[in-house]
Amino acid sequence: MGAEKLDGTIPPSKGEFSDVSDRDGESVQAPPRHTLHRQLKNRHIAMISIGGVIGTGLFVGTANSLRWGGPVGLLLGYLTMGSIVYCVMITLGEMIAFLPIPGGHIKLAERFVDPAFSFAMGWNYWYSWTIVSEISAAALLIDYWHPSVNNAVWVVMCLVVVLTINMLGAGAYGEAEFVFASIKVITITGLIILGIVIDLGGGPDHDRIGFRYWKNPGPFVQYNGIGGAKGRFLGWAAVLTQAAFSFIGTEIVAIAAGEAKNPRRTLPKAIRRVYIRILLFYIGGTFIIGLLVPSNNPLLQLNSGTAAASPFVLAIETAGIKSLPSIINACLLTSAWSASSSDLYTASRAIYGLAASGNAPKFFLRTTRSGLPYAAVLFSASFSLLAFMAVSTSAGSVFDWFSNMTAVAGLMTWFGISVTYLRFYKGMQVQGIDRKTLPYYTNLQPYAAWWGTGATITVCFFSGWSVFLEGNWSTANFVTNYLLLITWPIMYVGARFYYRTKPVAAEDMDFVSDIAEIVADSYDEPPPKNKMEAFWQWLVSKVASWQFLTSLTLSPHS
Repeated sequence: MGAEKLDGTIPPSKGEFSDVSDRDGESVQAPPRHTLHRQLKNRHIAMISIGGVIGTGLFVGTANSLRWGGPVGLLLGYLTMGSIVYCVMITLGEMIAFLPIPGGHIKLAERFVDPAFSFAMGWNYWYSWTIVSEISAAALLIDYWHPSVNNAVWVVMCLVVVLTINMLGAGAYGEAEFVFASIKVITITGLIILGIVIDLGGGPDHDRIGFRYWKNPGPFVQYNGIGGAKGRFLGWAAVLTQAAFSFIGTEIVAIAAGEAKNPRRTLPKAIRRVYIRILLFYIGGTFIIGLLVPSNNPLLQLNSGTAAASPFVLAIETAGIKSLPSIINACLLTSAWSASSSDLYTASRAIYGLAASGNAPKFFLRTTRSGLPYAAVLFSASFSLLAFMAVSTSAGSVFDWFSNMTAVAGLMTWFGISVTYLRFYKGMQVQGIDRKTLPYYTNLQPYAAWWGTGATITVCFFSGWSVFLEGNWSTANFVTNYLLLITWPIMYVGARFYYRTKPVAAEDMDFVSDIAEIVADSYDEPPPKNKMEAFWQWLVSKVASWQFLTSLTLSPHS
């Protein structure tokens, strides 16, 4: 591809062991060992990209957002964050489709920015996925049925499911996510359709809601009782951090790249499917929520201890539909399990990438013959025990704390991805590499990366602003919003001084290593072997066609 233009030839690649680096930033040959295997198929990557980490942020966390911002504030907050996510994903997609290596964007930061930047970014990313917000949310969802049962029972049950899936390897994780993500996609699609029916008066009570709740209690909420435009603006601003939590994990495709089959064909397709997730699921879902549930409903307060947990469940109960709320809650519970499984998968691969870069003990590079990084999985899983905080405290409060931390850590990861791309873009310019030869590119660059850089750091900086309002101080909220924002520069500066690293100059950036192996792993997709495979290929092609038509009005892709 474009890297071959450097001198007309591809030097011998460092291959499977090029992901192990010394402290001078140079790749070194590691001793023979088992490595990650490419076990994730096209359909796995497709469903992971479309619905893999759709979780409790959308199904549960939107309760707080609706209460803070009102229906229009909620919708505008998700539209704003959706634009950031889209820019980050096309930014990441260009790099990861070119270099689908173990460690994903963590390794890319080492190549194109600075080993110290990779250190800070990697540990921040690992930490963001060890925060067990989804398991806390699972306990919150099960409380809907059994509020009198100790939450420890539900936490243990969820931990067993998640650990079992991940200990069976990437292939089992891919199959489980294919099933879970399919359930989530069907659930959110069904909820949107059902929401439209209820809104138009098709429920048992035949109450035509329309835009009633946009008029009373109103399109916006005056945040904390603050009047005028200021109160409405603050309501919108309060939605952003929760919206970020809902979108966090979109970049999981980058971490999965090191275990994806035929990565240069499957990853560009997966990146393009981000449209569906943002437009249909998140924007469509929040629009429907704003139509069906009034922002002043007291059950929207997650830390009240009496919450119905999900605005969707609230709407269905209000419409008088029997039994369906329990069915929907069960689907949302599988969503929490799925997202928890993705959390552990991503955390284990992140720390594997850190170890591969020399930023974590080499112990975490240990894998089985089948390619399971068992040391990384077990170590990351041990932090899931923090979910037992939901036993002694309201599960809703714990969910709020963890979602704040996850959102800020995820935003800092997006900031790191955007900065990495700006250096990647500069390196390609200096070395004369034509971006149009890459497996995936977009004409929106570098402007999309600049928007991702500026917007993410701004949202992070103002994420905890509400605690500074008079009478609104909360030590827990302050710490969970700003701890990770403060530790990022400390880790980066500390690593720069301790390891004596320096930024990678544009002319020294490595666009060649691993290319030969990546190209060798690329192949044309074989024809379907049976009717099920034929149906899947047809479905994916239809989705791609829909997205292509959408892309004509949104951005020019390759």
